[in-house]
Amino acid sequence: MSGCCMCTVVKRLLFGLGVGPTIVELDHLASGAPDIQAVLFHLLQESSSSSSSEGGGVPAVFVGGKYLGGIETLMACHINGSLVPLLKDAGALWL
Repeated sequence: MSGCCMCTVVKRLLFGLGVGPTIVELDHLASGAPDIQAVLFHLLQESSSSSSSEGGGVPAVFVGGKYLGGIETLMACHINGSLVPLLKDAGALWL
């Protein structure tokens, strides 16, 4: 969502690392946003590492086409040092 502060944090982190992410902002889609949000919410519920505090499944981070998780998972990967290797393995980061 374009007005979501947590979505902004995710975008800034990825841009700051030199990644050019594909960004889909649900509030800017003409149609399909409710369906996409329902799928994201379902992924969030299936993910054992996510908590229910992440509202509606956004932000949802996919790396290399695989669902990584929300902001808590992304930040944990960044803090523990596994995010950069993950991005490199996916071809999203070259340095």
